[in-house]
Amino acid sequence: MEIILGVFIPFWGTILGSSMVFLMKNTLNKGVEKLLLGLASGVMIAASIWSLLIPSFEMANNQGILEWFPAVIGFILGIIFLIIIDFIISKLEKTLDLNNNESDFKNNIMLFIAVTLHNIPEGMAVGVAFASVIAGNAGMTIAAAISLAIGIAIQNFPEGAIVSMPLKSSGISKGKSFLYGFFSGIVEPIAAFITILLTSKISLILPYLLAFAAGSMIYVVADELIPKSQSGEFTKLGIIGLTIGFLIMMVLDITL
Repeated sequence: MEIILGVFIPFWGTILGSSMVFLMKNTLNKGVEKLLLGLASGVMIAASIWSLLIPSFEMANNQGILEWFPAVIGFILGIIFLIIIDFIISKLEKTLDLNNNESDFKNNIMLFIAVTLHNIPEGMAVGVAFASVIAGNAGMTIAAAISLAIGIAIQNFPEGAIVSMPLKSSGISKGKSFLYGFFSGIVEPIAAFITILLTSKISLILPYLLAFAAGSMIYVVADELIPKSQSGEFTKLGIIGLTIGFLIMMVLDITL
């Protein structure tokens, strides 16, 4: 029951973030957007270190292999995976441009696609964490897995808001905008449960999968979240958000 509830924790973060659209009047305040982007960046960076890479080192050590080897291989594969995903999205965007010149709605739909695809490795990260608990790996406890789930839920809150609120600004109804945010997050528990079901088959590659998820998260932060938080006005709010998000996730990991 703890594992089932834990898997859905990140999804609730997305739902709560998406529901912010119902409190919105017309457009999303630029300062709030920068703060949310920074918060998501800080949480993802800290989660990658304490919840994914460090447990990867510990699991590799328990398996009697070089501590850093699975982390390096998995991290690189995670980066490559997101590069491929972004390439696919870029091609799709060019295809849409043939029929619909630049528009707020198109850009927001591309953001929805990007967030949805990026949520897959996040869901996998939660699944890997709970799979590690099931497998009895010393590097991961139920408290640590729940800590990761909570951290991703905190990160998912601004993500859900960033998906739903700009759609409302482009003319979509609040209900439909919320549903876009809802569906961008549903892939997480699905990916998590699939990972857990394959626990017996992937126990030896868990260190690689943890690092894979870490690489995916860092790519999202470096390629999307930080550049967006540092463009235009209110860039200092992005830095403040990153600091708060990083510290929150660090304290969660160390405390739990």
